[in-house]
Amino acid sequence: MKRLLLFAMVCASISFVSAQRKFDKVSKVTSSEIRWWGYKVVKTEASSHSGTIKLKSGKFNFDHTVLVDGEFIIDMRSMMAGDVSDEDQIKLTNDLKSTNFFEVKKFPVAKFHLTKIIPLANSEYNSTVYGDLTLKGVRKTITFPANVYVTQFTTVIESAKFSLNRRDFKVFYQSSLKDYFIKNEMDIQFKVSTEKLDNENRVPAKKK
Repeated sequence: MKRLLLFAMVCASISFVSAQRKFDKVSKVTSSEIRWWGYKVVKTEASSHSGTIKLKSGKFNFDHTVLVDGEFIIDMRSMMAGDVSDEDQIKLTNDLKSTNFFEVKKFPVAKFHLTKIIPLANSEYNSTVYGDLTLKGVRKTITFPANVYVTQFTTVIESAKFSLNRRDFKVFYQSSLKDYFIKNEMDIQFKVSTEKLDNENRVPAKKK
């Protein structure tokens, strides 16, 4: 009985220590900009539609001065078409938010967990970013090029325009021929920062 009680106390202690584990520094995102592009196969223009979406919250976690990971919540209800006006803008925006595409009532937020940054040499972008994107309840690991700058606890990430396959996240018309006129690739480009840095104070991220 004493051994069983001792074992239970040890387990409880381990659980308490794990629950209390905190990062040395949490740096919150103070500025963000996210743009999206969607394409139709029947149009001659390169970009069929484009628009914006807002970041609800974001943070970077540090172990001492080493960036460990990042967590970002995207407000899907803020999605807006920006290349059309008036009634067409309202119609397209509502269609994107409906069950035809992103189902924002059921899935009001998307999440991105940044897991790793690998520096690149001799490239237009200084890093490759790895992370897990959860959209419409589907989680996929994605990678994309970006310029990443970390100075102490200040972080800036400026991504390249990169593609996602909307079908990987169940973003498509249900049983409709309309879906065949839309390309599967949708493009995303974003910039997030914890504080604005001038060019002289930007330091590329180091490999963990």
